[in-house]
Amino acid sequence: MRMMGLAIGGLLLTGVLFSACDKDDDDPVEIKASGLLAANLAPDLAAGMFLSGNNLTPGPLYYTNYTGGYLAIYSGNRTLSTFDYSNTANPVASGNFDFKDGQYYSAFVLGANDNYRNVIVQDNFDSLPGASGKAYIRYVNAIPDSSTAMISIADNGESMNSNAGFAAVSDFSEVNAGDVTISVKNGGNIDTDRTINLDERGAYTVLLLGMPGSTNADSVQIRYIYHGMLDEQTDKIETAQYKISS
Repeated sequence: MRMMGLAIGGLLLTGVLFSACDKDDDDPVEIKASGLLAANLAPDLAAGMFLSGNNLTPGPLYYTNYTGGYLAIYSGNRTLSTFDYSNTANPVASGNFDFKDGQYYSAFVLGANDNYRNVIVQDNFDSLPGASGKAYIRYVNAIPDSSTAMISIADNGESMNSNAGFAAVSDFSEVNAGDVTISVKNGGNIDTDRTINLDERGAYTVLLLGMPGSTNADSVQIRYIYHGMLDEQTDKIETAQYKISS
């Protein structure tokens, strides 16, 4: 399925226009834009995030909190820096990424105990077929543990199994819409599962979270992002439906 234009917060990314600075030029200048959402998956960090000096988080982004949806950003090579919100003198994680015009991206802050990283992935919705009766799902392993986890995604008795280390992000896989059971195990202190109901033509990111061995609010758990629904007729994804589960 191809997307003809990406709607973010009511703005069409491929049509963000600004007046030219030259008063003698009456033609508008098209500014290249991308869509970025950011989520904090680090249990012990209240994060502040900046993109090439522009503040993405006007307040602290606490554990499992996110930017509220996709933000329109300038395309090109940008620097994403994450800070401890109580001390913005030095970033706890920083790196460059090339954001392509008209594309969606997700940025995840991962880690614990003063060891953090930013993981940025392209949300390639335009490559998903949006078939009837199907949904699209991927995962990010945000459990800060040195072991390799076994991750299973099962629908109607069929199971997709993979091994993934910390900070791994899978590609989107096509599954049957309806109930899907996700489990993550490492044969030791990581062992949890969750069943979620996937909408037809919906796009989801499963968040594997928490501190191994903890029994508190930061215990190992599974949440998910619902990015929106692929529209079979307009060839777009309706991101206004975006949400992150509890």
